[in-house]
Amino acid sequence: MNLIEDIHSPKEWKATREGVGRALVEEGGKNEDIWVLSADVTESTRVHEFAEKFPKRFVQVGVAEQNLAGVAAGIASLGKIAVISAYSVFSPGRNWDQIRVAICYNNVNVKIHGSHSGLNVGPDGASHQALEDIAMMRALPNIIVLAPADALEAKKAMVAALRYKGPVYIRTSRDKTPIFTTETTPFEIGKANVYRDGKDVAIIAHGLQVYQSILAAEELAKEGIDVAVIDCHTIKPLDKETIVEYAKKTGLVVTVEEHQVHGGMGSAVAELLSEYWPTRMKIHGVYDTFGESGECWELLKKYKLDATGIMEVVKEAIEKK
Repeated sequence: MNLIEDIHSPKEWKATREGVGRALVEEGGKNEDIWVLSADVTESTRVHEFAEKFPKRFVQVGVAEQNLAGVAAGIASLGKIAVISAYSVFSPGRNWDQIRVAICYNNVNVKIHGSHSGLNVGPDGASHQALEDIAMMRALPNIIVLAPADALEAKKAMVAALRYKGPVYIRTSRDKTPIFTTETTPFEIGKANVYRDGKDVAIIAHGLQVYQSILAAEELAKEGIDVAVIDCHTIKPLDKETIVEYAKKTGLVVTVEEHQVHGGMGSAVAELLSEYWPTRMKIHGVYDTFGESGECWELLKKYKLDATGIMEVVKEAIEKK
């Protein structure tokens, strides 16, 4: 079974938010308990089709993200599955307290779709580039944190979230990126996918950086560096077994993410390995700075989160190994 397509010739490019929207429509047609709520960004976060097909199960709260979380918690308390969809810089950025108390503390069945995360919001600039959301969400009890790598995986992630009872946060992107996984690529909450084996170093990534990490690994192989690439789509709970296995196998772990280096997936991996298998690590991401305006791929290049930048970071980590 092929877990990924030919990475050098992607058949289609879509934003990961598209996968979430498609899952909601398909699952909404099967389950009348699914409700969707938006904060005046229905089309931007791709829940507009659900709103059109199931208007009686769609709630538009307007530009009021705190209300968004509170209303969703109320709907979920009545036995429904509530999905809130907004820009991640505002949800959880603006309504973290309501998510904490109304949703997580009460452990109600709400799914939080944080769209437009990371640097790929591009020209909208630092005010709209959520680079702290994973840190905010993984600190909360009772919540699952997911960050799918492409639109197809995002669709599977939302389906899995809808079938899981309890709070879930799903982080997606605005810009179109290659679809490189397949229909048969497995998705299981808490189980990472290994897309490339290797013995010299293990790259653990999520979101857009999974594809870029595979490209980097292919180029590094030409230089005799054998790189494993792990898609850590579930940041909470981490796949302890796979991460420890590759830490033991390679002796060097490089985490890569479009997020602050403080508190993100890299921090979560470091916490896990410090307890179960202390390993030399390089946590790569955005280094304690805000983003800026620019096209998505320009920003990824500047912050060394494209394939070329990841190659450079891996080489530096190997030199210090």
